[in-house]
Amino acid sequence: MARVQTGLETLLKNPPAWPAGFRLGLLCNTASVDRSFRHARHIVDRLYPGKLTALFSPQHGFYSEKQDNMVESADSVESELGIPVFSLYGKTRQPRRDMFDLIDVLIVDLQDVGTRVYTFIYTLSYCMEAARQLGKKVVVLDRPNPVNGITVEGNCLAEDCVSFVGRYPIPMRHGLTIGELALLFNRHFGIGCELEIVEMKNWRRRMFFHDTGLPWIPPSPNLPTPASAMVYPGQVLWEGTNVSEGRGTTQPFELFGAPFVDPQRVSGTLDRSASTGVFLRPTIFEPTANKWSGQTCRGFQLHVTDPFRFRPYATSLGLIQSVIRHHQGQFEWKPPPYEYEVQKLPIDLIIGDKTVRRRLASLEPLADITASWRQALNDFVKISSEYHLYQ
Repeated sequence: MARVQTGLETLLKNPPAWPAGFRLGLLCNTASVDRSFRHARHIVDRLYPGKLTALFSPQHGFYSEKQDNMVESADSVESELGIPVFSLYGKTRQPRRDMFDLIDVLIVDLQDVGTRVYTFIYTLSYCMEAARQLGKKVVVLDRPNPVNGITVEGNCLAEDCVSFVGRYPIPMRHGLTIGELALLFNRHFGIGCELEIVEMKNWRRRMFFHDTGLPWIPPSPNLPTPASAMVYPGQVLWEGTNVSEGRGTTQPFELFGAPFVDPQRVSGTLDRSASTGVFLRPTIFEPTANKWSGQTCRGFQLHVTDPFRFRPYATSLGLIQSVIRHHQGQFEWKPPPYEYEVQKLPIDLIIGDKTVRRRLASLEPLADITASWRQALNDFVKISSEYHLYQ
């Protein structure tokens, strides 16, 4: 099988001449590299000397150095090129006019992780809105969806749960590349900016990241491996609880637990549909930071045994419900703030629907909960397939 070529590598192999006539901005971070680990800023500067005039960074910083949510990055100057780096997760999450005054075209090279709550895609959407308003062009260098492009999962975002971890009514696991999402945002959700997608070569929708042959550079500190990205669409739910999602360990999101969790009781009542394609290995760990820092936590490590059958969202919903069942009075929903929302519960923003949290807490059968969003999910599949760039 021919090796996958990212949009960045497509640009490098067949660079168009037109960008040489414009001032270029680049939205990127440390994961914006080709398979030889050359960074996008160096590639763009080499292709179009003197034309790269500004850099922009998403959540976690230009070097992906910021560990947690709501840890902001300051603007800075890139030392090698001597150009400004504007943080879009600092004083503002939307690019200002003075930032875009330095550029004519914004190139975007970000590794998304295929999950609705990952903020990079909303930083992209805000940039697209600013580009429309200010008459700029956006060029997205496409990258693989690391958890494949055929599986969609979860409820679509409800209107009353819109936040920086969810702007549009898409499911938790959306099955699109970042380029396809840009098209969906631009056309279906009406942003309407001048948009171009530089497509990948040889990527197939059934591919997981390990099938691509590309190097995995963590797009954010707590997604260190493709395995952590695989479980993230479900395990991110623990961020809305007092149970550790494994931050402060070497295996964030693969691990979860708390001092009060009894793994045997939790696994004993787990809905079987919530453990398909994954082995839940009871374990003990001690976070060095974040929730339960320095305390012994009991829980599980998720080992994905069949990625095509594994449903991370359903798995984690089932696990949360089982923890609720056995640990009433100890399990808690985490209070706000969360991603700049100071009133709504974090779990509602992450799930994207307040009713799902209530139904979990009332111990309603998981199959009934997941069945309730099947039609909306099917509708999304139909709509989103119109923006598929790869068959």
